[in-house]
Amino acid sequence: MKRIGVDVGGTFTDLVLWDDDGTVIVHKTPSTNHDPSIGSMDGIAVLAERAGIDPAEIEMFFHGTTVATNIVLEHNGCDVGMITTEGFRDLLHIARKKRPLNYSNYQDLPWQKWQLVPRRNRRVVPERIDAAGNVLVPLDEDAVRDQVRLLRERGVDAIAVAFLHSYRNPAHEIRVKEIIGEEYPQVFVSLSSEVAPQYREYERFSTAALNAFIGPKTSGYIDNLASKAAAAQVGDDVHLMTSAGGLITSRSAAQTPVSLLTSGVVAGLLGGCAIGKASGFPSVITLDVGGTSADIGVAPDGALRMKHLLDTRIGDYHAMVPMAEVDTIGAGGGSIAVVDEGGMFRVGPRSAGAVPGPACYARGGTEPTSTDAMVTMGWLRADSFLSGTMEIRPELARTAIQTHIADELGTTLDAAAMGIFKILAHSMTEAISLHSVRKGYDPREFSLIAEGGAGPLFAWQIADQLGIPRVIVPGHPGITSAVGLLTTDIRYEVPTTVWTSSADPDMALLTEQMARLSREAVGRLEDDGVAAANITLERSVDCRYVGQGYELRVPAPDGEIDDVWVKTVADEFHRAHGRTYSQRFDDKPVQLVNIRVTGVGAVPHVRIAEIEAGAADASAAVKTTTKALFWRNDTAEPEWLDTPVYDRALLLAGNEFDGPAIVEQFDSTTIVGMGQHATVDAVGHIIIERKPA
Repeated sequence: MKRIGVDVGGTFTDLVLWDDDGTVIVHKTPSTNHDPSIGSMDGIAVLAERAGIDPAEIEMFFHGTTVATNIVLEHNGCDVGMITTEGFRDLLHIARKKRPLNYSNYQDLPWQKWQLVPRRNRRVVPERIDAAGNVLVPLDEDAVRDQVRLLRERGVDAIAVAFLHSYRNPAHEIRVKEIIGEEYPQVFVSLSSEVAPQYREYERFSTAALNAFIGPKTSGYIDNLASKAAAAQVGDDVHLMTSAGGLITSRSAAQTPVSLLTSGVVAGLLGGCAIGKASGFPSVITLDVGGTSADIGVAPDGALRMKHLLDTRIGDYHAMVPMAEVDTIGAGGGSIAVVDEGGMFRVGPRSAGAVPGPACYARGGTEPTSTDAMVTMGWLRADSFLSGTMEIRPELARTAIQTHIADELGTTLDAAAMGIFKILAHSMTEAISLHSVRKGYDPREFSLIAEGGAGPLFAWQIADQLGIPRVIVPGHPGITSAVGLLTTDIRYEVPTTVWTSSADPDMALLTEQMARLSREAVGRLEDDGVAAANITLERSVDCRYVGQGYELRVPAPDGEIDDVWVKTVADEFHRAHGRTYSQRFDDKPVQLVNIRVTGVGAVPHVRIAEIEAGAADASAAVKTTTKALFWRNDTAEPEWLDTPVYDRALLLAGNEFDGPAIVEQFDSTTIVGMGQHATVDAVGHIIIERKPA
């Protein structure tokens, strides 16, 4: 089976063509941010040509995209209207008590400064449903029609519908959608009961509004890409990565684009998990460094952790959708170095992006970036960047660093370049510490997966600082997110709120709702053409102790829902609470707040194959020797050393070599530091470890 993975980033679009016969072809091309589908389809054409096949021979097309995320971060979504319950017009404005600066009375609140729905477009209608789902005030349909017509006259592009307690009874929201279809059929509609059918009014309202805010542009992009793929006969459909680490069809993605937030970021974590397992080290920390940002994930035993639904933010907004535990910092190859007005030497989060890019790209950029620093240190060579397909100008890099950093600080060019690298590496080290050590995980028990075009340039230093025992550099680090797209299944998570207790469980409610969720999950997969034999269901429950404000998600068993089932769930929660908070209260009843059914449609996964074996001596892979700047430890002076440059394509399983060393390939460059030793394992991954003293 031939399949293709395409991950669109802010700077580059990464592509991989994977054939079950063992053929793997990768490609990187600058992202076409004005229309990302152009770069995607052009890249597919290049890959097909290099493979000597017709694009129509590609059977599956998997896609990760930052389109939805960028719309939110750049505040350039569409004009949104909202219809809500009378008396709740300002719920989106008030939000929660928590503020970015808790003790300041003078601060801009981002959800108020950058409103998803302007107040003039937040329209109320008489209706009311209580927390049990009973209708207290019938829906005033005439009022709904009046408000829809008003929003139509104002030309809104999307309408969000969010009523109180619609997660228990969505009838009023469904009827409003029907009325909108009659009065304003061309508008994008987002129902809170469809995108976030769970309690917590503000988060549910925010998610519905966010889905509407990004809906028209994101769905337009998806439809455009799917149409181009269909015209080229690439795959049966475009399957897109969700924030929870599953795949959905283009049709589903166009209806609920909010599920695509952090799409490509999660793919990098999935790819890292597959790489760690293939090398025999399932517990991994992933470091995916691109041109603009660095994505960091922690997967103990190769399992994705899910964020709590009160922590699933994107930018300044709550998005109550399932999200894997991956976080992003502004640190990448394009991160700009400055000496600010106070004389502080800083790097990032501002980035040069793809255009104009680092100074060495010779595209008009004049500010120094981390890429310029590594060119100046001799790590990135002018004649081998992207295998020589992209020209870089080292003299422009040196001029930018000398002018903006070295002269400002009164230091040498070498020290300035090394400082840029170390500051950015320290930012990544702190971020990994935040998401491992401070959450109860010891990084010394993990392996660091170096991903992205720049990850293998930084990983050796970060592992050294955190005591991580090994760095694993995959065969194609620059396109790991694209590979991650090929390692998961079609997944639909269907939740609902139940509110019952282990002390007196409502078995009838649990049984009824679990059956309904199961039918809905199976129905979605069947609509996507998944065969019944390939469908499995996973159950989970959000639990908490009485009085707590946060829940923990725990797995739930299959089978009949009875006292044994409830006790099993409660025991799982006690264990999870003890692991998370170092305390557990086995004598206390457990509240079952939300139940979830995830429908899984199995998709054939790629398998990382073994490579040709060779001897320990790796000298046959050395293509040249270059002068490069290295240091023995963080207090030592940097030295220009004769450094071997290895051709990654010539390395064989079993090859070994010591640092300092540079390993070059099309999609990335790997650095092995002083005092480190590299070994190529059976599947072609470079394992970098500290040499014994």
